[in-house]
Amino acid sequence: MPTAAASGVVTASYSNYIPDSVKSFVSDLYRYIRDGNVSGAHVLYEETFHGLSAGLYRDAPWPPAEAVAAYCDNDQFFLILYRELTFRHAHARLPGLTLKHRADSWDNYCSLFGVVLQDVVNKQLPNKWLWDMVDEFVYQFQRFCQYRAKLHDKSEEQINLLKRFDQAWDVYGVLNYLKALVEKSMIREILEREKEGLEHFTMVNGYDHDGGSNVLKMLGYYSMIGLLRVHCLIGDYSTGLKCLSPIDISQQGVYTTVIESCISTIYHYGFANFMMHKYSDTVHQFNRILLYMLKYKEYHQKSPQYDLLLKKNEQMYALLAICLSLCPQNNLIDENVSIELKGKYGTQMTKMLRCDGEKYYDELFSFACPKFIAASPSVFYNQDTYRLQLKLFLAEVKQQQLLLGVRSFLKLFSVITIGKLAQHMGSNETSLREILMAYTHKTHAVDNDGHIISNADFDFYIDEDTIHVTEPKSIKHHNDYFLKHILKFEEVIGELAQLQGTNGSDVDVDVYVSRNCLF
Repeated sequence: MPTAAASGVVTASYSNYIPDSVKSFVSDLYRYIRDGNVSGAHVLYEETFHGLSAGLYRDAPWPPAEAVAAYCDNDQFFLILYRELTFRHAHARLPGLTLKHRADSWDNYCSLFGVVLQDVVNKQLPNKWLWDMVDEFVYQFQRFCQYRAKLHDKSEEQINLLKRFDQAWDVYGVLNYLKALVEKSMIREILEREKEGLEHFTMVNGYDHDGGSNVLKMLGYYSMIGLLRVHCLIGDYSTGLKCLSPIDISQQGVYTTVIESCISTIYHYGFANFMMHKYSDTVHQFNRILLYMLKYKEYHQKSPQYDLLLKKNEQMYALLAICLSLCPQNNLIDENVSIELKGKYGTQMTKMLRCDGEKYYDELFSFACPKFIAASPSVFYNQDTYRLQLKLFLAEVKQQQLLLGVRSFLKLFSVITIGKLAQHMGSNETSLREILMAYTHKTHAVDNDGHIISNADFDFYIDEDTIHVTEPKSIKHHNDYFLKHILKFEEVIGELAQLQGTNGSDVDVDVYVSRNCLF
């Protein structure tokens, strides 16, 4: 591994002095991994490493692997893991990463996955770390594609270097490693056997309590999510969903035990379905995770990736606003999510429903979509990929808006003849039949199991020349509404009691309640 100066991360040379806290971190992490102490390794990885990175190495690289080899018995697999941490730290905190440094990180991932694929690793690692490996692998691939695309600020020499390092972070290489991990781990077969009651993979969260290793298994599991993400980045949504199909995301699973894994899975699953016009699936899954975040996001504030979680949370709200504007299905979302959504995008949704909000569709999509990349190394302009996806999306919006008129009329009637509806719409019966067929086509999709599902909030059928409209009745859960406000009121009373006890004086109850209660 090159030194910091050789890699060009910082201009200052690296000092040979290593703080005792770093020596202890390396030796303890190595010992915990060697002895199978997963919980101890998790604390060091999740807390100590991030603490040292934010303190000692906020603006500097971690010591190179050669400098800490003596504190881990020169264990080569551990040193690969250590390098993975240092490269991740560099990508997160250090400016001026050069092409050489990015290529070195790629080489280290190749070494890491090469050892794992030989199935010779007999150690267990925390699931959070294994998820972060796959997540960072895809992230650095995305970052490299973005770096490669910025030709305007590169010299001819740098462009020639890009051509020389054309194998580093090649899309086929990335996909091949992820697919190899899935296949070698036999995770799809494990999940299939679990459905038959022959495995307990989910029950033990992927860990092996019989002295084996969870590394290959869990890397294979998380690689299915990584494949979904990569295919979303290059615009191949159908393939991405097929890669994820062994994981039943309608149920609690191993992917939900790591919040970052859960958020990434639901976001990319929802976005892929969104781009394939399966709005009901998108709304259903986003509602589930957004409701969770409303209730429990404060418990994840200490996570180093908390800001990223909040960003994905906001992006899902933006996509949800688009879905409910194109295909209104308010009965699919929880009341609390609905209130939050209207507070964020109520004005935009009103205008989008009135067909005069095309700019809002553009703005929300641009904010909520992933940062697309060009799959081919010869295509250096990621913006072209983004513009293509935006163009496809806006074309779908225009088609949907043409059908909003017939939707408005059908919502007014339970039974109406085609001739009468044609008169109301200022059309003829032949054209109206074509519009109704187009509406049916646009509001139905094929789900991942091959079943035809409806994306509309009502349905209709034609019996000879008569249209019959069927609209499900929404059930309002008044008990949830009152329970929510009872709990809020109890919380306010408790806070009042604390304030009175602290200040030793009376508090204006009416003023306090009016400021803190939203009835």
